[in-house]
Amino acid sequence: MREGAVYIISVAAELAGVHPQTLRTYERRGLLKPARTSGGTRRYSQRDVERVRLIQELTQGEGVNLAGVLRILALQDEVDELSERLDHAQRDIAHVREEARQALAEAMRATGRELVLYRPTEIEPHRYARRHR
Repeated sequence: MREGAVYIISVAAELAGVHPQTLRTYERRGLLKPARTSGGTRRYSQRDVERVRLIQELTQGEGVNLAGVLRILALQDEVDELSERLDHAQRDIAHVREEARQALAEAMRATGRELVLYRPTEIEPHRYARRHR
């Protein structure tokens, strides 16, 4: 069962302001995927409840049909996944930078010299390279 999936269908429906049958319909249409207990009972998370509210807003407030809502939700899920991946990548970058700082500090301690990072702005020819024309 998904973490945070704690509401039974009647409670989730009440929180979302819909009839429990609406939640079943949304699940059949692929708009919701509630967690299930080992006995098969649906369990809804707060995210599921918020998703139902969004579906209601899109269908009733904006006039979007369920096929359009399904596409919007798929795009939102993709954005959420990409955002999560970006956060993970940024944490990885921060970790690598910290490791590099530590390695640089250790190298400076070991050599007793200051190390300078060299970043050429363009390719520099070797001073002994011959020019070919």
